[in-house]
Amino acid sequence: QVRLVESGGRLMQAGESIRLSCVASGRTGSRAIGWFRQIPGKEREFVAAVAWGSGSRYHAESVRGRFTISRDIAKNTVYLQMNNLISDDTAVYYCASSGSTDIALYGPGSAEPPTYGMDYWGEGTQVTVSS
Repeated sequence: QVRLVESGGRLMQAGESIRLSCVASGRTGSRAIGWFRQIPGKEREFVAAVAWGSGSRYHAESVRGRFTISRDIAKNTVYLQMNNLISDDTAVYYCASSGSTDIALYGPGSAEPPTYGMDYWGEGTQVTVSS
């Protein structure tokens, strides 16, 4: 079992940067950790994923170049660095874990919302970007 706790979300201004954290506990060794986001009334969207062991990572095209996922094994934490925020980044951001590292290598592929094949989810953290 894996427990995930997100933090770091808050009200931001467009153009600013923020870093979200996801602390993982449990059996993370061979897993992938991903970040997803959801706006009320819309489908959950894949943002980025990282393989816990190798550090391989994949970013959605919509955030590539602005967002960076990383992990710190010693701290059991996965980060999402979000730069040059825009209003469309406003959402609840969730981290989730999968027993497969495919999502960190190839992206979500044919996996669909809302679960994208991920088996453990955090409660989410709200990021609001004001323009």
